[in-house]
Amino acid sequence: MACGSCATGACGVTSGGCGSGGSCKTGGCLKLNAYDWLGDMDLPSTQRFNVVEVKFKGGRKGFYRNDKYLELFTGDPVVVDAQNGHHIGYVSLQGEIVRLQMMKKKVEDNDEILGIMRKATDKDLEKMVFVKNRELPTMYRTREIIRELNLKMKLSDIEFQADNSKATFYYSADDRVDFRELIKILASEFKIRVEMRQISLRQEASRLGGIGSCGRELCCSTWLSDFKSVSTAAARYQNLSLNPSKLSGQCGRLKCCLNYELETYIDALVDIPIVEKPILTTKGEVQLQKVDIFKKVLWFSYEGETTWHSVPAQRVKDVLDMNAKGKKPSTIQEEAPAIEAPNTKLGSAIEKLENKRQRREGGSNRPPRKKATPSATPEPSSENRQQQRRKRRNRKTSGSGQGQQQDSSKNANAADKRIQEAAKLAAKAKQKAQQEASAKRKSRSRKRRPGGGNRPNNSGGNDA
Repeated sequence: MACGSCATGACGVTSGGCGSGGSCKTGGCLKLNAYDWLGDMDLPSTQRFNVVEVKFKGGRKGFYRNDKYLELFTGDPVVVDAQNGHHIGYVSLQGEIVRLQMMKKKVEDNDEILGIMRKATDKDLEKMVFVKNRELPTMYRTREIIRELNLKMKLSDIEFQADNSKATFYYSADDRVDFRELIKILASEFKIRVEMRQISLRQEASRLGGIGSCGRELCCSTWLSDFKSVSTAAARYQNLSLNPSKLSGQCGRLKCCLNYELETYIDALVDIPIVEKPILTTKGEVQLQKVDIFKKVLWFSYEGETTWHSVPAQRVKDVLDMNAKGKKPSTIQEEAPAIEAPNTKLGSAIEKLENKRQRREGGSNRPPRKKATPSATPEPSSENRQQQRRKRRNRKTSGSGQGQQQDSSKNANAADKRIQEAAKLAAKAKQKAQQEASAKRKSRSRKRRPGGGNRPNNSGGNDA
């Protein structure tokens, strides 16, 4: 059953599919198509749900009762009842999935559902091709008549009934249009019954089809059948630029895809704070520049600066709370927390060294000692002074004979080293002076010409 609709003939079934081999003339076999996920239910024909979904031109679908229990496959052309005649369509769904589709579209299973007359024969299909060839010339002629009558309406499509007795004219208009005179002219010129049906701009784009800005076929012409209202608030929630040329689709209205991710953005915006005015900091006012909703990061810039600073959403909430209480943080970004010194042996050793350093600095800043006030004792005489000096000399010579010898030898060695270093420095200075003198002589000899005249300058003059 599932293989009978491929129209390839590999399964031995010749009546399945439309048989176009990929170039379907019925308005697209996959246009607004629904997957029959209950198609594998193998039930007898008498126990199947006897209502079939039939597709017509432009993706228009209808439900018809299979009272005669015909063996049908998806894609088979069938002749169905119509008002004052018959029409030809193609089977799109059958079985229990049709019952679910009727519940979705709120169609009741009653006697108002028309029936399927028979499978379409080759003669029926030939007549349908002849009728379809009338659609394009009729549309061009009707547009000319509309311009002559000066009617403010746009004719988008025409659908002829398969028995060539009726035509439905699809048009769009902003206001109500009085087309009574138009109907009289069309009926007398084309010898048919005329039905005028007004459609919206989105329905017009769905019937005509096209390629969207995303590079894919329009959603309304492939799978979208329920058109919901779209407002500019959807673009604001998603941080999109309010540019009509980018937000509008081929129908001239806002794109339906703006509603696809709207709920996800609304859920993510719960954690984003609302910044209605500049944030105050001690460094200056901060202006909001950009919001990354899913990363929960806000970008700010200080007044008079072009650099943007990324700030987490939680930090912005904290700063707004501080501004509400009359406080100002130092910066808009998060402040680094103070790091406490670890309580380890290394920390205690560092503290000891620091205390020693402070004691030393404190010892160097001690107040100077007071000078001893002169006593009232009489000054020693010259003889006493000479005696004291003699005693000091005797003490030095008697107590430090060996020490004096060692000190004298050390002083002599240090003096010899100083003399040697001074001699080396003098030799190096003399050698350097000789090298500089020779370099000067060479440079002078290069500047002089062989004849002894002045050297010409590059700019045309002469050097002295």
